[in-house]
Amino acid sequence: MKKILIYSVLCLIAALPVSAQKFYKDAINITNASLWQQGESLYINMQMDMRNLKVSNDRTLTLTPVLTGPDNNVVLPEIVINGRRRQKAYLRAMALDKATTMEIPYKTQEVLNYTQVIPYEPWMENAYLNLEENLCGCGGHQEVLAQEMIMNGVSTETKRLAALQPVPSYIQPKAEVVKARSEQYEAHLNFPVGKSVILPDFMSNQTELRNIREMFNKVQNDKKLTITGVYIEGFASPEGPLKLNEQLSKSRAEALKKYLSVHEQIPANLYNVSFGGENWEGLVKALEASNMKEKTEFLNIIRNTSDIARRKEEIKRVDGGAPYRTMLKELYPALRKVNCRIDYTIANFKVDEGKEIIKTQPQYLSLNEMYLVANSYPKGGDDFIKVFDIAVRMYPDDEVANLNAAAVALSKKDLPDARKYLDKSNKQTAEYANNNGIYYLLSGNKDQAIVEFTKAARNGNEAARYNLEEIEKVIKK
Repeated sequence: MKKILIYSVLCLIAALPVSAQKFYKDAINITNASLWQQGESLYINMQMDMRNLKVSNDRTLTLTPVLTGPDNNVVLPEIVINGRRRQKAYLRAMALDKATTMEIPYKTQEVLNYTQVIPYEPWMENAYLNLEENLCGCGGHQEVLAQEMIMNGVSTETKRLAALQPVPSYIQPKAEVVKARSEQYEAHLNFPVGKSVILPDFMSNQTELRNIREMFNKVQNDKKLTITGVYIEGFASPEGPLKLNEQLSKSRAEALKKYLSVHEQIPANLYNVSFGGENWEGLVKALEASNMKEKTEFLNIIRNTSDIARRKEEIKRVDGGAPYRTMLKELYPALRKVNCRIDYTIANFKVDEGKEIIKTQPQYLSLNEMYLVANSYPKGGDDFIKVFDIAVRMYPDDEVANLNAAAVALSKKDLPDARKYLDKSNKQTAEYANNNGIYYLLSGNKDQAIVEFTKAARNGNEAARYNLEEIEKVIKK
């Protein structure tokens, strides 16, 4: 094979690095050894310090690096070190043989930088680098062979990318000056025919009224909450005259207001009463969810007949009226309802208060308050992560909550959750692009990751700039 250099033994003065490996009877020291895959090439590098090496005058030491795998190996260019007389003979031979493939001895130096680039093959991923040592010479000297490992494990691009710890982006939610919330209950109160007075013991009214009062008590008894309004809206089922149904929906809503005014200590000026009239919207939803075979025909009539009186008559005539009677019995009662909503505001909390409240009443914290609580803990720690997980549970449709939850999932390398949250985030933000880049990187799509990081970096995202720099270190030698 080609001998890349011939090295005459000399005295060296360089200090030996502490981490050096010793070879050939501890006379050769190798440092900075690396096996680095880049694209279709494998770069082999090491520094060889031979200051303590001595070769007898008539002998030659040949050092041959060999890249070895389970079933393959590559013999690399060897290093030849001649003793003094052997070197003179070699030089004379070189002068006479102009066609020799051996190189002229390079200038003596204290550290030899050995560098080779060879085509990379998949089997090399787990290969190791050995050094074969061969001492031979004239005068009856016998050949001496030895083999020592320099290093194992090739640094592949795939391994280096997998080892990266990309930095996700978080967005601080906007602070809510007033934290306005509401509680709502859909009450199905029962009234005697043609009546609008609430009778607590009539049919299921007792249960419905108890549920409404429990909602009121929950809000009124919590000192963190301040009621700002009570909204009552009545509905009637769409059978009978339209004007009568509109009047019934209004008077029944007024009846609930009167009941609450007596039983709840809420100022009269906070009540707002409205009526929805006939509950056609509720009937459409009920039909869509039902198993009635005529539901498509009913829905077509409702959607395509604008005249209410005519619509009712057409519904009654479907299949001789039997399906309509079924609807009266099974679907219409639930349409006679009163919606009751309480609007309230929640007090604002400092971080220390928020850290306690989030344990038992996380719904009372705004997204911004949760963000501040999370960032009071070490970034990436269990408490930090837990707060963002709570935030997205409390605000499942909020784009910022989902973006931050995606960042947490990416930090845990939970790709399914990360994708789910990213898909509900605002895709126009630089933070989304950076986190989407991390998703692609962890999925093994380096090229698309670079596209996303570049997009985010152009929009000023510092985490994306860092992530790009880290990838550059991996993919460039």
